[in-house]
Amino acid sequence: MKHNDLLNLAIDTSYLAGEKILDIYNDNKYKNFIEIKKDASPLTIADKASNDIIVSCLKKNNNKIPILSEEEKEIDFYQRKKWNIFWLVDPLDGTKEFINRNGEFSVNIALIENGSPIMGVVYAPVIKKLWYGLKDYGSFLIDNKEKPTKINKVKPDNNIVKIVSSRSHANNNKLKKYLKQFKNYEIVSMGSSIKMCLVADGTAHYYPRFGPTMEWDTGAAHAIVKYANGNIYNIETDKELTYNKENLLNPGFIVK
Repeated sequence: MKHNDLLNLAIDTSYLAGEKILDIYNDNKYKNFIEIKKDASPLTIADKASNDIIVSCLKKNNNKIPILSEEEKEIDFYQRKKWNIFWLVDPLDGTKEFINRNGEFSVNIALIENGSPIMGVVYAPVIKKLWYGLKDYGSFLIDNKEKPTKINKVKPDNNIVKIVSSRSHANNNKLKKYLKQFKNYEIVSMGSSIKMCLVADGTAHYYPRFGPTMEWDTGAAHAIVKYANGNIYNIETDKELTYNKENLLNPGFIVK
């Protein structure tokens, strides 16, 4: 399949997974079905249901490309390092936002080639916004399933700099230190990978992340930011984030 076909597959799959998540989100009888994973993070039946849909759709339509998902992450590096291209999936990014019922969660599907994101889709089902980016094509926003609108990162002007901050994982001391460089700024609080998409579509200017994240947390939005003329950089080295590392943990980063 061509990259455009794979993009359409990822978009269609994101919508399907998002609708299933919404069914569970809007049905109160599911609210107590929450597990705690080994890393102390929460897991809901919505995570599992979304993952099942995504894996099934991707395998059914293109079984040659391997899949690395947050819910199916126990794949040895000895096997993964042979992958030149693979799907990187977070079936429900922002599980805490889902549990807290603030709507700030998303479905994330990325295509990684040689350690770099070449395509990404982020769908936020509650607000019905879908962002996507594709190498050599650009990044776009589909609002409520209307026609795609091309998006581009914007540079701060002489007025207020808008900084995105994590709603559930803010690190106040490091963030305060980072903010000292700006005379006038506004904090935009948001959950999940939507934060990175806000930089891509020009709603915000920067998103510094000091706490831990995993590759599936950033892969899809990374592509969207990258092909909207921005990028995601290691906050210490200023080098672009890479994927399919032996340790799937990301360093602290800045989206700009």
